[in-house]
Amino acid sequence: MRIERQLSATFRRFIHSRKAGAVLLILCTLASLAIANSAWGQGYLGFWHHRVAGLSIEHWVNDALMAIFFLLIGLELERELYNGELSELRNAMLPIVAAVGGIAVPALIHFALNGGTATQAGIGIPMATDIAFALGVLSLLGSRVPASLKIFLTALAVMDDLGAIVVIAVFYTADLSFLYLLAALGVFGALLLMNRVLRIMTLLPYLVGGALMWFLMLKSGVHATIAGVLLAFTIPYSAKQDDAESPSHRLEDALHTPVAFLILPVFALANTGIVIGTGWGQQLLASNSLGILLGLVVGKPAGILLFSYAAVALGICRLPLDLAWRHILGAGLLGGIGFTMSIFITNLAFAGQADVVTSSKMAILMASLSAGLAGFAWLKFMGAPLASDPDTETMDFEAAPVRADRGRSGP
Repeated sequence: MRIERQLSATFRRFIHSRKAGAVLLILCTLASLAIANSAWGQGYLGFWHHRVAGLSIEHWVNDALMAIFFLLIGLELERELYNGELSELRNAMLPIVAAVGGIAVPALIHFALNGGTATQAGIGIPMATDIAFALGVLSLLGSRVPASLKIFLTALAVMDDLGAIVVIAVFYTADLSFLYLLAALGVFGALLLMNRVLRIMTLLPYLVGGALMWFLMLKSGVHATIAGVLLAFTIPYSAKQDDAESPSHRLEDALHTPVAFLILPVFALANTGIVIGTGWGQQLLASNSLGILLGLVVGKPAGILLFSYAAVALGICRLPLDLAWRHILGAGLLGGIGFTMSIFITNLAFAGQADVVTSSKMAILMASLSAGLAGFAWLKFMGAPLASDPDTETMDFEAAPVRADRGRSGP
């Protein structure tokens, strides 16, 4: 298919690694749940709380290893801004608006159930999309779904993650130390100077500076993983260069495998060791758990679909030629797979509240499973690409005027 041939080798590797990574994440989650609820459960959970160099192993995983994950997210966002669907505002508007809907509606659902209560801090949990799982499920469908849907979901998930990063930085910051924060921003500025003025193209100085920025950010009270995102935007990337010559691309390419097959699986092992008590079903009916469940399973697809439809109806953007509204709904369903990012925000929102963290994680697991199965089933039976003229097939989100039957009809 012509659209498929247009996808870069990097993007194809990106999609394929998501598939294998998603399977490994599922296996690690099942293993973690099984061990936590076995005779070895106490020792298993205790292992993650063992302290090394002043921090628990779980803390090292969530603050250090996940900073590398956020670095990869930042590099992917940078690539999208230079060469991808976010490089031109008109083309980017559909996934941007969809991401806004996918963030706002789940947050409103959670707030409606928890506003003014002790669990209001969980409002950020259903905002997130697990880019690894969502794209992993989509890649299982192969050519049964349009190529443009993969592009759309990638751009949507990247923007969604950016929204989650902003939420973490603004709302889940501990006691702030302005001295350390200014020092971290000073390192960030020095790295930008190395890139923009000194034109240093060697990766090592940036990585050393990034490690220092991470330490200072950790001390500042702002969550240390934000340093990973900031570092990504200091690493040289030129849209005029061949991909292979870009330090940003080389680092992104090098990080895909360790992130997919080491960092995220270890994160799953460290954070899904949930002891399932006899009353876990009743805990899912608590306001916080319901807010997470409904936010991810209902709010995500509703927000993505309705905001996208409104944007197209208002003429802000257009659908790609090979997509229909049923494809956008399928992407919205997959957007409800919160998993990694939702668990990550849970740990920040309810730090020190073990019972609430456990019930929140159970809700995330149930919601992500439901959203993944629903999205897969919907796209398997309803996701076939639209028939279109091969001479006009395109990946451009501004491809051509929306056909009348799609421009005026509802979902």
